[in-house]
Amino acid sequence: MPAAPSAPPRHVAIIMDGNRRWAQARGLPVALGHKAGAEAARRTIEAAADQGIGWLTLFAFSSENWRRPLDEVSALTGLLRLYLRAEVASLVKEGVRLRVIGDHTRFGPELARSVEAAEKATAGGTRLNLTVALSYGSRDEILGAVRRAAQAVAEGRLDPAALDEAAFGGFLQTAGMPDPDLIIRTSGEQRLSNFLLWQAAYAEFVFQDTLWPDYGAAPLAEAVAAFAARERRYGARP
Repeated sequence: MPAAPSAPPRHVAIIMDGNRRWAQARGLPVALGHKAGAEAARRTIEAAADQGIGWLTLFAFSSENWRRPLDEVSALTGLLRLYLRAEVASLVKEGVRLRVIGDHTRFGPELARSVEAAEKATAGGTRLNLTVALSYGSRDEILGAVRRAAQAVAEGRLDPAALDEAAFGGFLQTAGMPDPDLIIRTSGEQRLSNFLLWQAAYAEFVFQDTLWPDYGAAPLAEAVAAFAARERRYGARP
């Protein structure tokens, strides 16, 4: 007898990839690709809420992205600042709670203040928990968690024998969040790119050819349907 399909994913995480290629294919500046990508993020957030997804994490800017050309980083910074200011009222109206992980202070104090204000303003949202990863790298996150755990042991606040997976998870930037059930990567690439390495231990993966600026409700529904058709065994025998 075939296995019953999995329940819908509680937490979907997306590696948003393809802005540059989208712009280049159209002969447009890369900055316009990122602007189109911001519109795709808006559509996808709305679609996730409509499709009953409780947690959505978007990988917006990796710690490695700082190696990109200065003008591109500057354009992204301006776009992030504009998006945070423009979208807060909509997020509040739609019941979306925003959380930002990563070292977003690298973008400067003005953006850091915008992030803090947006998180505070949306704190009451219960329809969708939205996490945006900015200047985020999973290896750095894990190393930071190790340091915080070691400090807790040194200060006598943690018994080393009590440091299990659950306790260690409390030292990660994603503390209090469920691990992702489904990780999606767009643009045809098939790698994690230093994203949620600890949290992805039992996630299902869906790789889609759609470039991120073209993303929205339909491709998200396709990825969720692919997830729902799978049998999740968590290492157990069939």
